[in-house]
Amino acid sequence: MKAKIHPKVHLVTIKCSCGESFETRSTRKNGYTVEICSQCHPFYTGKQKILDTAGRIEKFNAKYKRKTYSGKDA
Repeated sequence: MKAKIHPKVHLVTIKCSCGESFETRSTRKNGYTVEICSQCHPFYTGKQKILDTAGRIEKFNAKYKRKTYSGKDA
């Protein structure tokens, strides 16, 4: 490998919006803030969360005149 061409790797802290944090290595000197991690992601937890930001689901259902989704199979 050539000398002095590779970026320096630093120990950084990754913080999630759920409150979880962990350390990893990155070329970025300061840490990251993420919205979702393995502790709160539905795929890893097995719990499904339906997040409706700004009423998007209701707007879609009203536009196409659909029934609202209750989360249960009919």
